[in-house]
Amino acid sequence: MGAEFVQLSLTPLLIGVLSAVACALPGNFLLLRRQALIGDAISHVVLPGIVVAFLVTGTVTAWPMMLGAGAAAIVAVLMIEAVKRLGRVEPGAAMGLVFTTLFAAGVLLLEQSDTSAVHLDVEHALNGNLESLIWFDATGWGSLLDPQALAGLPPQLPRLAIVTLAIGLFLALLWKELAISTFDAAFARTVGVPTRLLGGALVVLTAIAAVAAFDAVGSIIVIAMFVCPPAAARLMTDRLGRQVAWSVLFAIVSAVLGYVLAGYGPVWLGAANSVSAAGMIATVAGVILWIACLAAPRRSRTG
Repeated sequence: MGAEFVQLSLTPLLIGVLSAVACALPGNFLLLRRQALIGDAISHVVLPGIVVAFLVTGTVTAWPMMLGAGAAAIVAVLMIEAVKRLGRVEPGAAMGLVFTTLFAAGVLLLEQSDTSAVHLDVEHALNGNLESLIWFDATGWGSLLDPQALAGLPPQLPRLAIVTLAIGLFLALLWKELAISTFDAAFARTVGVPTRLLGGALVVLTAIAAVAAFDAVGSIIVIAMFVCPPAAARLMTDRLGRQVAWSVLFAIVSAVLGYVLAGYGPVWLGAANSVSAAGMIATVAGVILWIACLAAPRRSRTG
C-alpha cells in the first residue's frame, strides 16, 4: 500500500503542487503591477524555444530546455519592442500579437517534427505529462532514504523543489523593495530602490517558473496558476503578505483537489475516459476564482 501510494499518487501530486506554488508566488506581484499577461506570454513563448532546443540537441534535459526557452524569451522581447515602435501599438496589443504568433510557430514545429517518442507533442505541450511522472523504484516510504531508489526519482520533482525554494527566498529577501516598487514605483525610485532591475528580475523568475513547470504540467496549468490563485487571493484581503499566503493555499488546494478529481472523478461518474490532471487542476483553480468573485469579502473593492 505504501509503495503504491508513493509511486502512483505522491510523486505526481507533489510535482503538481510545486508547479502551482512556483507560478502563484511571482503571479501575485505581476497581478498587482498589472502585468499578469507577462506570465501568459512567457508560458506561450517557451514552447518554440523548447522545441528548437530539442531539434538541435536531440534531448529534453533541463539545460537545453532552459537555454532554448531563454533564447525564445529574448526573441519575444525584441519582437514586442519592434511591433510597438514600428506599428505604434500599445504594449498589451504588441505582447498579445507576439506570444500568440510564437506559440502557433511552436505548435507547427511540433506537428512537423518527430517529437512524440520523447513525450513532446501538442497534447503534452498543452496538458503536460503529470500522470506519467511515477517513481517506479519506490518500494515504500523507506525509499526516501535509499540512494539507489532516489536515483529513479522523476527529475521534475527536485527541479521544481529547487525553483520553488529559490523563488520563495527571492521574495523573502527582497520583500520590502518589491512591495514598495509594486505599490509606488515613483517613491521607490526616490529612496534608491532599483525598480527596473527588480522588475527585470521578477520577469526572469517568472520565466524560470514557467520553464520548470512546463515539462511536467504543460502550458494550461502554468497560465492558470500565474493568474487564478493570486486573483482569488486579491479578493480575500488588502494585505500583501496575507494575499501571498492565500494564493499559496489556493494553489495547493487546486493541485490536490484537481489531481484527485482527475483520478477518481470519472470513476465516481461511471465514465470510461480518463481526464487530464493538469486540465482538472486548472479547472479547479478557475472554480476557486469564481467562488471568490461571488463571496470574497474584498470583491467590491478590487478593480
